[in-house]
Amino acid sequence: MTQLRRVCHHCDEPIDDPDDAVYAGHEMGNSGPGWDVWAHRAHIDLLGPDPDAVRIVARLLVMNALRS
Repeated sequence: MTQLRRVCHHCDEPIDDPDDAVYAGHEMGNSGPGWDVWAHRAHIDLLGPDPDAVRIVARLLVMNALRS
């Protein structure tokens, strides 16, 4: 069995130490299940928020503001 190589989403460097890898989320693929996003423990705070989640929350806030 081959082990998947994890790559930091912030610096694009491989994460050799499994204890240094932090799961940052999941990115959807255009034609498939997508892939997991990983980052070094030191870089996890440098990643921005999920743009899809920000877009959805912004749309909900606008809709609530227009209703009141």
